[in-house]
Amino acid sequence: MMLEIVLVEPQIAVNTGNIIRLCANVGCRLNLVRPLGFALDDAALRRGGLDYHELTDTRTWDSWDECRAALGLARRWYATTTHEPHRRYDDVTYRVGDVVVFGCEATGLGVPLLAEFATEYRLNIPMRPSNRSLNLANAVSVVAYEAWRQSNFTGAATGSFEESLRQRAEPLGDGRATQQ
Repeated sequence: MMLEIVLVEPQIAVNTGNIIRLCANVGCRLNLVRPLGFALDDAALRRGGLDYHELTDTRTWDSWDECRAALGLARRWYATTTHEPHRRYDDVTYRVGDVVVFGCEATGLGVPLLAEFATEYRLNIPMRPSNRSLNLANAVSVVAYEAWRQSNFTGAATGSFEESLRQRAEPLGDGRATQQ
């Protein structure tokens, strides 16, 4: 996995569905921290994610502490925020296994959670003056694609969609289909 994406208490099913689709396309794992503002079988979640649910490794955690413990503190953890101090998201050289944390749509990450991150691990995405925030799915996309760009888009499809489906279905020597 390129990155571990963590959504803390996401509220809008279609945003999470779109992020599921994004994670499938860029090779990130998605971690959801409860409480969620929707049921995981919500129609809006399915609509946003379409048929990408089976292509994305999505994990759900009952609490922030459980997520942190399970993913491990030895990794580099980044929090996204509009609060000062912070550094720009593109001022980071991302590494495989880095964790990027995003808050819920209405309030972002709370001050107590942000306090767990040193200044150099608090990231922001520049915006025009007087704008409060980006849509959550858009913010995750900006950061995930920057990390993937830095790795020269490792694992990206090189042909058409139809060619990638044919490659996926080609049997290996033991009769199993290839996995990408």
